[in-house]
Amino acid sequence: MFRKNMKKDPELFQNVSEGLRRLYRTKLFPLEDTYRFHDFHSPALEDADFDNKPMVLLVGQYSTGKTTFIRHLMEQDFPGMRIGPEPTTDSFIAVMHGEQDGVIPGNALVVDPKKPFRKLNAFGNAFLNRFMCAQMPNPVLESISIIDTPGILSGEKQRISRGYDFAAVLEWFAERVDRIILLFDAHKLDISDEFSEVIRALKNHEDKMRVVLNKADQISTQQLMRVYGALMWSLGKIINTPEVVRVYIGSFWAQPLLVPDNRKLFEAEEQDLFVDIQSLPRNAALRKLNDLIKRARLAKVQAYIISSLKKEMPSVFGKDSKKKELIANLGEIYQKIEKEHQISPGDFPNLAKMQEQLNGQDFAKFAALKPKLLEAVEDMLANDIARLMAMVRQEEAAMPSQTVKGGAFEGTMSGPFGHGYGEGASEGIDEIEWVVGRDKPSYDEIFYTLSPINGKVSGAAAKKEMLKSKLPNTVLGKIWKLADVDKDGLLDDDEFALANHLIKVKLEGHELPPTLPEHLVPPSKRGTVIQE
Repeated sequence: MFRKNMKKDPELFQNVSEGLRRLYRTKLFPLEDTYRFHDFHSPALEDADFDNKPMVLLVGQYSTGKTTFIRHLMEQDFPGMRIGPEPTTDSFIAVMHGEQDGVIPGNALVVDPKKPFRKLNAFGNAFLNRFMCAQMPNPVLESISIIDTPGILSGEKQRISRGYDFAAVLEWFAERVDRIILLFDAHKLDISDEFSEVIRALKNHEDKMRVVLNKADQISTQQLMRVYGALMWSLGKIINTPEVVRVYIGSFWAQPLLVPDNRKLFEAEEQDLFVDIQSLPRNAALRKLNDLIKRARLAKVQAYIISSLKKEMPSVFGKDSKKKELIANLGEIYQKIEKEHQISPGDFPNLAKMQEQLNGQDFAKFAALKPKLLEAVEDMLANDIARLMAMVRQEEAAMPSQTVKGGAFEGTMSGPFGHGYGEGASEGIDEIEWVVGRDKPSYDEIFYTLSPINGKVSGAAAKKEMLKSKLPNTVLGKIWKLADVDKDGLLDDDEFALANHLIKVKLEGHELPPTLPEHLVPPSKRGTVIQE
């Protein structure tokens, strides 16, 4: 009855979060629970996982500037913050919004149903003693939460002394966050064994991963090029994907640049990273939807694996020897399932890890294949998800202004220090004189060689001159539309000068404006601009 209604009633879900929660509880969770998904892969999702704000996870070796990066974003210290050249942050700190400054210790945090951390209880006291939540009233935290992590060390000794599975904790967070930022220090680039292991543990989350090459102002341009090349080479060996991971280069703190040669590059890179972070609230529902689909695909494979193992087990004698044989031949079982159910090889869990986990399981207690449970998940993927996808778009359209505000994000919004202010098409924005007028005498010389009639040159005559810039026709066509202010298909001397100014803007590597800014309109045409 309930399943029938879910298919028919388009108004079943109030919003995307509620829809995801209901689908998970009614359709995916029963499959996960039956085939021990939570023992093998990931704990069950809770209501807080569907309602929480987007989270950003910062990962890096010690002294790469993780905590300073958070402080830079928020422009404010947070409770429990420690910064220094030695390994200072030895805890996982969830920096979240709260009405008052305060710290919630890990053991209290994992029993709070409003926080998405309850399942971290499984990692034990050694971890919980190194986990806390720093709450504070900050505008940045109204839209996102940030997870600061302990600095990754080099050497086996430090890894053993942690007392908990560091890579497994990071993998748990990686499944639930919206963005993973890996920080590297340009001044002392090094990827330790533990860091390599951590990056490999994040293997299925490359789509969330971004890389920051921090402290890039401490080295010269030539050294920076070499460091960037070395970083890309190292990452290529660890992250086995054909796509190149996005690397942002800069100095992410509020101090003067030590080597200011690359200031413009750092500004552009910081702006790109800020835009990426600011888009997280808008894309949060889509990310949760995507993660649920990934989870459902893995749960289906888990069901096929567990039920196949159950089917092969003898009912009475020789259970132990058969179990060993099945674990040893798990690769063949994978291939059989792959062919029988047309499943992509990339959907299967890691073979060696699965074999290790199966050793401690009682195969006799495994469940046989229950087609109804799989049908419910298939129905969810085929029908419900498509409906939720449409709702995501509607929610995005209804709240287009969802973005991260406050802190360092405000400094790049507007005013003379806004990104790109006074450059390219914005040059001369706050000047009284028309900026094109500076070069107009040289443009006029060319204009009068084109034999204007009644003070105007034809499109054909202007085209010959404009083609000398070697810009493509699509760009020149846009320049023509912007420069022909009165839309008469001809250019007078002011419009011709404007066209040449816009060509110069484009040749200098700047983007053309979608419409002509007020300060670029020739004085003779102001008040008479014809809108298309």
